[in-house]
Amino acid sequence: MGSVRIIQLFVFGALLLVIFGLSAWALIDLLVRPASAFVSAGKRTKTFWGLILGACVLVSFLAAPPAYLIPVYLALLPAVGAAVYLTDVRPAVAPYSRRRRGPRGPSSGGW
Repeated sequence: MGSVRIIQLFVFGALLLVIFGLSAWALIDLLVRPASAFVSAGKRTKTFWGLILGACVLVSFLAAPPAYLIPVYLALLPAVGAAVYLTDVRPAVAPYSRRRRGPRGPSSGGW
């Protein structure tokens, strides 16, 4: 029985680290997007998503091993926030936050 528990703890610890990574990725992506892109895409403001994703990173950090400072079921909430941002908001905001490139000339390289 002891070895099964160790495997379960390892797998769950890995899951918590993945959730922390997703939350951090979503927050970093949010920080590089312009605030006007959120309004143009018809989504909630950048400040709103910053608060949500900041809380997701904090909660997932507190739940990650070796600390386990909060109950395990609360560690799943950051996964929801990060998943909503990465699957709904990020694709909607992306077209409005691309950098403008200058005209391509003969010296721009490529094929």
